Amino acid sequence: MQKITPFLWFDGQAEEAANFYVSVFKNSKITDTMRVGEGGPGPKGSVLVVGFEIEGIAFSALNGGPNFKINEAISFVVHCESQQEVDYYWAKLTEGGKEIQCGWLKDRFGVAWQVVPTAFFKLIADPDKEKVARVMQAMMKMVKFDIAALEQAAEGK
Repeated sequence: MQKITPFLWFDGQAEEAANFYVSVFKNSKITDTMRVGEGGPGPKGSVLVVGFEIEGIAFSALNGGPNFKINEAISFVVHCESQQEVDYYWAKLTEGGKEIQCGWLKDRFGVAWQVVPTAFFKLIADPDKEKVARVMQAMMKMVKFDIAALEQAAEGK
């Protein structure tokens, strides 16, 4: 069991959200579903908590009601090895959601994600400060990451 588990609060959408995330990420699964019992919060038999895994990381989704809302103060970074991966996760996670900027988006449940190519991290780790500045300037103009454009910026093109 992992030491820390992200626990997401939803207002009646926990099962739908967990099923969505499992459908987006290839190495994922629902691990358990806890239903409301006698005298519990909500109708007996309704979903209270859904456990799921994404790429080996355990998550929990709670139907906690309207008291709290998910916001961008917490986000999940998806590290992508190729433009094809960036495009795939961007398309899936923005369905019914909202594109933001610099690789950030909110999915249809309000969860914030950063879809970032590993190439970006390599480019901004370069010891050439001018190259890094060009890459950062290019990134600030992007909504979804474009690896080729970042590499061109790094080369001063």
